Amino acid sequence: MNRIAADGILLPVAGRGVARSVLAVLMTSGAFFASPQAFAQSAPAPGATLPPVNVTAPEAQRRTNSSAASRRSSGTRSRRTQTARRPETTPAPKPFAPSQDARTGTVGYFTNSTSVATKSNTPIVNIPQSLSVITHEQIRDQNYQGLTDVTRYVPSVAVHQGEGNRDELVIRGVDSSANFFVNGFRDDVQYFRDMYNAQSIEVLKGPSAITFGRGAGGGLLNRTLKEADGNRVYQATAQTGSWGDRRVTLDAGQAINENVAARLNVFYEGSDAFRDFNHLERYGINPTVTLKPDDFTKVKLSYEYYHDGRTADRGNPSQSLPGGVTRFNPTTPFAPNGNFQTFFGSPSLNTAQATVQTGMAIVEHDFQNGLTVRNGTIAADYQKFYQNIYPTGGALAGAVNPADTAVNLGAYQHTTNRDNVFNQTDFIYKGWTGPVAHTVGFGTEFGHQTGVDIRNTGVFPNGTNTIVQNPFAPTYFGPVNFVHHFTGTNTDGVTTPDSNSKYGLNIESGYLRDTIEFSRALQLIVGTRFDRFEMSALDMNTNINRARTDNLVSPQAALIVKPIESMSIYTAYSISYLPASGDQFSSLTDGTLILQPQKFENTEVGMKWNINPKLLFSTAIYNLNRTNQPIADGNNPGFFFPSGATLTRGFEASLVGYVTDQWQSSLGYAYTDAKITSATSATVVAGNRVQLVPYNQFAWWNKYQFTPVWAAALGIIYFGDSFASSDDTVRLPSFVRFDAGVYATIDANWRAQLTVENIFNKGYWASADGNNNISPGQGRTVRVQASYRF
Repeated sequence: MNRIAADGILLPVAGRGVARSVLAVLMTSGAFFASPQAFAQSAPAPGATLPPVNVTAPEAQRRTNSSAASRRSSGTRSRRTQTARRPETTPAPKPFAPSQDARTGTVGYFTNSTSVATKSNTPIVNIPQSLSVITHEQIRDQNYQGLTDVTRYVPSVAVHQGEGNRDELVIRGVDSSANFFVNGFRDDVQYFRDMYNAQSIEVLKGPSAITFGRGAGGGLLNRTLKEADGNRVYQATAQTGSWGDRRVTLDAGQAINENVAARLNVFYEGSDAFRDFNHLERYGINPTVTLKPDDFTKVKLSYEYYHDGRTADRGNPSQSLPGGVTRFNPTTPFAPNGNFQTFFGSPSLNTAQATVQTGMAIVEHDFQNGLTVRNGTIAADYQKFYQNIYPTGGALAGAVNPADTAVNLGAYQHTTNRDNVFNQTDFIYKGWTGPVAHTVGFGTEFGHQTGVDIRNTGVFPNGTNTIVQNPFAPTYFGPVNFVHHFTGTNTDGVTTPDSNSKYGLNIESGYLRDTIEFSRALQLIVGTRFDRFEMSALDMNTNINRARTDNLVSPQAALIVKPIESMSIYTAYSISYLPASGDQFSSLTDGTLILQPQKFENTEVGMKWNINPKLLFSTAIYNLNRTNQPIADGNNPGFFFPSGATLTRGFEASLVGYVTDQWQSSLGYAYTDAKITSATSATVVAGNRVQLVPYNQFAWWNKYQFTPVWAAALGIIYFGDSFASSDDTVRLPSFVRFDAGVYATIDANWRAQLTVENIFNKGYWASADGNNNISPGQGRTVRVQASYRF
């Protein structure tokens, strides 16, 4: 028998003709030979012996264009060939790309890494900042209706009511309706977001200006959206439940070929609500496409149309007391006859409407020399309108009088349309200077934002801007005339002009960050960001145009020590700024033109430990000082002193992931001491606690997989007492709430779940927007969902 050598392996073959065929195939494919020199270098060492490999002669290439006649004439031979032919082996197709879960090491509730905090995919244990990631599986299992509801299981985060028309959070004692992001882009208009297309939700705590720019003093929330990653997914869900809830979703995507993948997410939901006369309707569609021109380049394209329409509900008033209320004699919210469902508004007039259209284009390229680049652009159009009849006005500012016989309602409508365009370019370079490794991130952000802020005050049939209602039957069914007030001298009782502003904003930013790795056990991070914030606003009431420019420099530094690879101990320092125009920057006045930006300075020490590969423990203590808060100048209306300050000191800890192979846990605790250290108004004075921030906050969600089919979950939330506003006159009692879920994975296609929010129908006060707009928590709510993969 003849033998030939292939890459140092002796191949016994049946004859020279077959040997030539084998060699021709191997050399043509390049599988074994790069050159004669390469072949010589790959020869086995003297004395080495390798087992012989039997090679079957390759079959002749199948013809695809032969005629029917030729096929008939060779029928006998073809049948013989087919009889002798061995089964063909087709190599597995190359995957389009790693899935989003694979890239971040996401399994169940656990995520190993994220690019949100640093713009480079980084293990969470190596990020010197408090960070919580809520995965798509946890979002699905808990099945809450609102985006901010899922954050109740995140330590150091409280939910703000947002005037009943928007998402708003208080993170480490800092309240903001603007620190929301999507795929790292600013998503700062005031509206309610849905999670139908969310891959994950990331909550960063502490100043984050080096990555996200202005604001973000206490923290921020980012939504990472599902993308076309080439993995096949076809899943439809249908849901029903309490208050007539009905919801359907579709998630469909796959690789079209080795260069193109597509995905589509669609949803619709309609529902009534726990509160009387409330209702909700929302829907959205989000197609995405990913292109791979080559193995080192990706182009991601996305468009979303989203609409949310619901009843705007600003909640309940507080109970006034004989002699009045003070910080030393606080009162509580008012619920008529203990009924948390009573609506203090108008069923026909209270509304919040948002229509959002967003387009995104992201290009990523790996230069294969340690340098990668990402360029992303977002263009978003927000159409936002809301209208409220709510407790306000009068001598008691909307509180129920001590005799429980009267409450004042007021009314307004507000248009806050905005257009956003942002472009971000981020370079990441990984290299060495001698024995020291560097991961250098640098880039730019340019943005342009324009919008309007137009408010009209409601006038009731009595000719004034308030109307008195019975607090035990406060729902208003009459008409309201909405009038724009240009001055403060009106017969209907309006003493301040309504806002009427048209504004524009340009942002130019650049940043540089270097992660210096001296050894496996020691890293130093230093960085800074520069933001130029150019704003102009036309006051259409007076036709006065005002403009100001802020140049902001935000540094960051951190030291990470790693006793073992799976553990980090860090200390970090960072600063963020908020321009004097505020986080919604809708107008400028003579007073705000001369104010200095607010400053947020944070010092943090923390530890992160991957106890096992899918279980992360995190803890931190921090000191967050907020200064330059404006306080009104009582002797000069419209002007301010930049002397207000708050100080938040806290401790937090979390444990997220798989405790065992069957038991998943999401546990969080926070102790937060948020205090006013210098007055920000005549009633918000030093020593007061910051609104909506409890001293103690605890939440624990557990899911246990009993069998391959059945699983169940139980959650508990404890939220300590807090105050509706920072004047500390209306106390919100502490509460404990239990949630649960049961899950059935019926087969490879069908899955069902039953979730119950607030199992024991606990009455509690969930959030507020001031002392007389206080929202009750959702009563017992049952949702049943079925999903089908096809």
